[in-house]
Amino acid sequence: MERVCLLGATGSIGSSSLEVLRHNRERYRLVSACAGCNYQKLFEIIKEFNLEAAALYDEEAARQLRALVKEAGLKCEVLSGQEGVCALAGAPHDFTIAAIVGAAGLKPALAALNSGARVGLANKEALVMTGQLFFATAKARQAQVLPIDSEHSAIFQCLTERCQQELGRCDLKAAGVNKILLTGSGGPFRTLPLEELAHVKAAQALCHPTWSMGPKITIDSATMMNKGLEFIEARFLFNARAEDIEIVIHPQSVVHSMVSYQDGAVLAQLGRPDMKTPIARALAYPTRINAAVEPLDFTKLGQLTFFHPDFQRYPCLKLAIEASSAGQGQCVQLNAANECAVQAFLAGRIGYKRISDLCAQVLDKGVPHDFDAHSLEDIFALDAAARRQAQAYLQELA
Repeated sequence: MERVCLLGATGSIGSSSLEVLRHNRERYRLVSACAGCNYQKLFEIIKEFNLEAAALYDEEAARQLRALVKEAGLKCEVLSGQEGVCALAGAPHDFTIAAIVGAAGLKPALAALNSGARVGLANKEALVMTGQLFFATAKARQAQVLPIDSEHSAIFQCLTERCQQELGRCDLKAAGVNKILLTGSGGPFRTLPLEELAHVKAAQALCHPTWSMGPKITIDSATMMNKGLEFIEARFLFNARAEDIEIVIHPQSVVHSMVSYQDGAVLAQLGRPDMKTPIARALAYPTRINAAVEPLDFTKLGQLTFFHPDFQRYPCLKLAIEASSAGQGQCVQLNAANECAVQAFLAGRIGYKRISDLCAQVLDKGVPHDFDAHSLEDIFALDAAARRQAQAYLQELA
């Protein structure tokens, strides 16, 4: 049986991962898991899967969890803080699902790579912030990276086997690829009059039309920053130039992405908007397993529509595409600024349209000339500086 570690066990990807593991107990054993502060939910996971180890970022939550584990007579080591989460991620496993949201998931994902485990990557920020360093680490440790984001999983499945085996350094031109077509739903405001976007509230933005996700990713989907971050992620995963990728709005979320080839063929991966499918694909690659997802009934699909994104409606998307060409430093700044802006929007501190404004202001500061994209210390220093700048702008808006 393969030993599995789940980073981000109590989030939406974590919940879907648990479902896949429940349907494949004869092949996989979940041995460790981590979360942020939800010790009650993590305790239920410990009991169900008889975990050997667990970790929580929050120290007080970890203390509560230790008490529950002891009271229940379970033999599960409970670690705490970022150090504990990274220690858990870096322990020997066959497969690690990296699903911690945001920059917080970067160090644990790198720790998993350093352990030599196969890593199913659902944390796009890891590549947005450290794409070059990430794949250099994977190569040095001979660790295989497999995409779990639905769009990147779709692209992965439509590429040649050689490209699949050479993520981060594959040769799209040699594989005959004309263009990667990265699809996105367009979020809940794709038809809202532009003048009304300034009045959008968090509760409206959290109502995604097709996907069930956590709050941060759901807001990113509304602004299409999520698609912008995926654009950056796709460039690193598939060693692609900006001109190799085209973003297409597809409201029905049935075609998860496509690859256009030089001979005129276009390969697409279709399926229900359910994260269990890409999780299962990564977990079992190169084979396939039961993901507990019903196949599509094409007679009931109805119309599938596609159109180009409007940058007036989605300025965050434009910022991300431009950052991807400006370099790793701007990608770090953009991610940090966006996390601060989304948090402020969810708290009611800024309006919806201020999210892109704040990101643009941080990017205008520029990247230090001596920034080293292969230095984790430089990456975190730039991330911290961008967050300070974002908070300063938020203070000005207050």
